[in-house]
Amino acid sequence: MSILQMDQEYVAGTYKRFPVEIVSGKGSRLVDANGKSYVDMGSGIGVTAFGFGDEVWMAAVTDQLGKVQHTSNLYYTEPCAKLAKLLCEKTGMKKVFFSNSGAEANECAIKVARKYSAEKKGLDCYTIVTLVNSFHGRTLTTLAATGQEHFHQLFQPLTPGFVHVPANDIDALKKCVAEFNVAGILMEVVQGEGGVLPLTEEYLTAANAIAHEDDIPYMIDEVQTGNGRSGKLYSYMNYPIQPDIVSTAKGLGGGLPIGATLLGEKVQNVLGYGDHGSTFGGNPVSCAGAVSVVERLTDGFLFDVRKKSEYVFSTLTGVPGVESVTGLGLMIGVKTTAPASEVVKTCMDRGVLCLTAKDKVRLLPALSIPMEDLKYAVETLKKTAEELA
Repeated sequence: MSILQMDQEYVAGTYKRFPVEIVSGKGSRLVDANGKSYVDMGSGIGVTAFGFGDEVWMAAVTDQLGKVQHTSNLYYTEPCAKLAKLLCEKTGMKKVFFSNSGAEANECAIKVARKYSAEKKGLDCYTIVTLVNSFHGRTLTTLAATGQEHFHQLFQPLTPGFVHVPANDIDALKKCVAEFNVAGILMEVVQGEGGVLPLTEEYLTAANAIAHEDDIPYMIDEVQTGNGRSGKLYSYMNYPIQPDIVSTAKGLGGGLPIGATLLGEKVQNVLGYGDHGSTFGGNPVSCAGAVSVVERLTDGFLFDVRKKSEYVFSTLTGVPGVESVTGLGLMIGVKTTAPASEVVKTCMDRGVLCLTAKDKVRLLPALSIPMEDLKYAVETLKKTAEELA
């Protein structure tokens, strides 16, 4: 029985996998079971920030594995405390709760916002405002937060208390805040799964002001946009805004599961003993890997991410077969004249692995991708879009 057959026989059919079995990788190159090499432009959907076989990350993880791979949160461990300190020092946030995924990080953010508002304004203040076309996770609560109806259809009833307003519509947000007892406002700076669509600076600053004026926790979902992906440590740092709560995951662990919810001054002490918890949250191996990632997201490194982003945008914008290029940093959506699925398939045949988001080709390369690999991948995409147009 082949790996493909074994997977189809025994793994739940929740994924439409490409017919490629990955067996090894180094840097931004992956190799399949037939020995074919690919430039990876997906990084595990924004996870492997420093690519495959990264020696610094591997050393940090294996060193911790040789010490202790897990303890419960009844005890202290150095990687957990060190990572929390790093995140707070780099963001100005005050406390961190660790979990295992982006959905869990968002669950924690929502709980903090509701508890803060319940204590300040009463138990009837529980509505969380999110945006149409948003994506915040696949648990029942984060599905309710997600502003895409097709995700909701077969899983009713979802957690109540969520309202979705159109992105970049300031008046709609003001009207919603006036109509409901709002406990929190949650949004992505770039709607990733929604089609790699950035919010406008005007809208982000307006939402920030509305939230702060009404003492509403302002939450930014940095699950996909965070940890250097936008060209800044966190995407909100590209704008003059200050969230009260930041959720993140994906690229934080460099390949191991970890989520984090960063709490600002206003909400830093909302969670008390017994209010929340996680068996694996703050796992020392995952945290050791994350420390090795965050320590290297320096100003110089992030400047290089922005330069790579400029290259991709300038090379693909205005090309025949390319209708638009959107995104921020190395989180890029390319709207092609040909169907995105056809473009991705042809690129794969030519040795480049891309993703999709809605009707766009989505690019999420490792932040450390060598320019040689990036140029090959972008030129391949450009050529493919032109030919299929």
